[in-house]
Amino acid sequence: MKLSKEKIASLIKESVGHTCDPIECCVRLVAVADLPSQFGQFQICGFVSPCDDKEHTALVRGDVVDKEGVVVRLHSECLTGDVMGSKRCDCRDQLLESLRYIQKTGEGVLIYLRQEGRNIGLTEKIKAYALQDEGFDTFDANVILGHQPDERDYGVAAHMLKSLRVKSIRLLTNNPEKIAQLKAHGVKILERIPLITKQTRYNEFYIRTKERRAGHLFGENSRVTSIKEIERISGETKE
Repeated sequence: MKLSKEKIASLIKESVGHTCDPIECCVRLVAVADLPSQFGQFQICGFVSPCDDKEHTALVRGDVVDKEGVVVRLHSECLTGDVMGSKRCDCRDQLLESLRYIQKTGEGVLIYLRQEGRNIGLTEKIKAYALQDEGFDTFDANVILGHQPDERDYGVAAHMLKSLRVKSIRLLTNNPEKIAQLKAHGVKILERIPLITKQTRYNEFYIRTKERRAGHLFGENSRVTSIKEIERISGETKE
């Protein structure tokens, strides 16, 4: 079952007509269309975001409106990985594995955020690549260029989920920061689903950097799913 025309019309009407709390980013759902893919039948939802002047999308499988425990993946755009197949990161592998998981589950949402290079932009990411070629890790490269190590904001994703009237989620992620930000924006997270892909000699340093410097859940913590336990681990990492 997919989102019906009646539900789509209702969601768009609600999204365009409502007002947000002043501190929220008021994302608008503007269109929904069928998207047959190699991972099965999806619907693609187009959102506009006045707070960052970007267009974001959500791939929806099944009727997720007013549902509890919906499988959700937040995926930040990575042109070099997602499209060009770069081996420097694990982005494409995570994207494809997430779509496979949602296909297998039969229902879920993949939110695709236009936050290239941890939201520093494509050309800045290429500059960061050049610094990484000199031996700097991904976090230090961003800082050298005058950015924060990670500038992504998941408030947009939280609002997209609210626009789809998803009541609670099971989050496909290794990143505790996604959990923290979604919870801060009122998203109810029931559990984490680990998203572990194969490491290679090209992306091993990249993955280890995420684990060491941002507390991503690899290694002995890769199978932890309890939100409370993840918050405890994350707190210890930040200290």
